[in-house]
Amino acid sequence: MHWALAGVLALCASAPVGAAPDVVRGELVYARCLACHALAYDRVGPRHCGLLGRLAGSVPGFNYSAAMKNSKIRWDEKTLDLFLTKPLKLVPGSSMTYDGVANPEDRANLIAYLKHVNEAPECSKQASSIR
Repeated sequence: MHWALAGVLALCASAPVGAAPDVVRGELVYARCLACHALAYDRVGPRHCGLLGRLAGSVPGFNYSAAMKNSKIRWDEKTLDLFLTKPLKLVPGSSMTYDGVANPEDRANLIAYLKHVNEAPECSKQASSIR
């Protein structure tokens, strides 16, 4: 093999691919959400147990804005990323007043955390009663 090609291949092999989302760091980002949300019960904002796979504006008994109820969003990793970037841009008229999570790594970690807790038995049980 030619030495220059070997050098290029070595550089490519050692280049970082990007870190996987970190659930522990995601929990730290989630601390920002705790001002309005909780995992297992509604606060100013709706509970987050069962969030992934849920239709936006569908937690029984929670008083959503018309914009959120009519958004037709189904929460998955992609829609959460879009929403968390700029909530009012994705759902104009939403009552969510938080400006969003600007850092893409923080959003990925937060989504990984939400996915992790939604797979926990205590959240899974709640989720099945909402969907």
